[in-house]
Amino acid sequence: MTVTDEHVDLLGAPLADLMAEAARLRDLGHGTRMTFSPKVFIPLTMLCRDRCGYCTFAKPPARLDHPYLDLDQVLAIARDGAAAGCHEALFTLGEEPEARYPAARAWLTAHGHATTIDYLEAAAAAVVEETGLLPHANPGAIDEAALARLRRYSPSQGMMIETLAARLGEPGGPHHGAPDKTPERRLATLEAAGRARVPFTTGILVGIGETRAERLEALLAIRDAHARHGHVQEVIVQNFLPKAGTARHRDPACDREEYLHAVALARIVLGPAMHVQAPPNLSDPDELAELIDAGIDDWGGVSPVTPDHVNPERPWPALDVLRRATERAGRTLAPRLTVYPEFAASEEWIDPALRTALRRAADAEWLARDDVWSAGGDAAPPILLRTDARTATGAVASVLTL
Repeated sequence: MTVTDEHVDLLGAPLADLMAEAARLRDLGHGTRMTFSPKVFIPLTMLCRDRCGYCTFAKPPARLDHPYLDLDQVLAIARDGAAAGCHEALFTLGEEPEARYPAARAWLTAHGHATTIDYLEAAAAAVVEETGLLPHANPGAIDEAALARLRRYSPSQGMMIETLAARLGEPGGPHHGAPDKTPERRLATLEAAGRARVPFTTGILVGIGETRAERLEALLAIRDAHARHGHVQEVIVQNFLPKAGTARHRDPACDREEYLHAVALARIVLGPAMHVQAPPNLSDPDELAELIDAGIDDWGGVSPVTPDHVNPERPWPALDVLRRATERAGRTLAPRLTVYPEFAASEEWIDPALRTALRRAADAEWLARDDVWSAGGDAAPPILLRTDARTATGAVASVLTL
């Protein structure tokens, strides 16, 4: 990665100037559209071999009723999501739990799977075939072969870089005891996803002890990997919030100005075309406008069915709250699929086995359908214009009364 004087100058730029430039670039790349993905969370397993100092998602076997959700449970969640109008099934899971827990290995063996990735592949295939939802697999740091296998059933995949500050993995740091959170492991997966032609979601975690320069380093690494492969579809800029019951519960929450600086920095470094997301449930409703001003164009996944299992203490904002915040900023809110339109429309990026399911879920712009009508089907077409012919006059009235 190349750090120029211009990049270094950004680190100390006034926040207002940085946000203004980020907003200008966002508008250049995305106009006034803001997107979100209607989805369900499927926590396939909460077992994980890593021990991160801020995580409440990962749990030991003694705190779980079962090591993994079985396939019936997975499909029940997905069907509830489909009935509620969702399009994405986000599979969240710990990283290689069978390497740490005998209970994980025993469950997998009893259900005919050698690894967690084997089971994830089977579960994603079942969700597509049985419900039509499009999976997004988020299994952490994995190799190219695993990414390629999952690509057949998961049109997008993801893994947060979080940080490339290796010192945060030293004793006392938030990544001590997390072998999958080393810079080498994260960067290897990011590169492997590009070689495997996987539309990929990644991002940084702000406020866990990293410096502005270290955030810049991570963003430049993402930018450079995308320049080589063209595969990064979105970058999440997530703010750290301390959680009860974790080793970092006494740490301060991410400073708000530092967070807005990081969001704007991401937009400027990654450019106008990149999709930049900030999770709306990790900010208060009256803070959402600031995130728009800082250059985001996407709110990420929002579920009407399931909680955010990674941040269960932070409920999703109601869709009308997101819409009001978006429209007050002079923008339009639109649902999207788990894979963004520029990737969904290209056969290079989508496995042939998924193209039919993707077309069924997509509208003419490769965003998410918000109705079930299609040409030749039995469903009535949507009413695009509601009006009363009795209030119209002249030629308009004659057309409306035909």
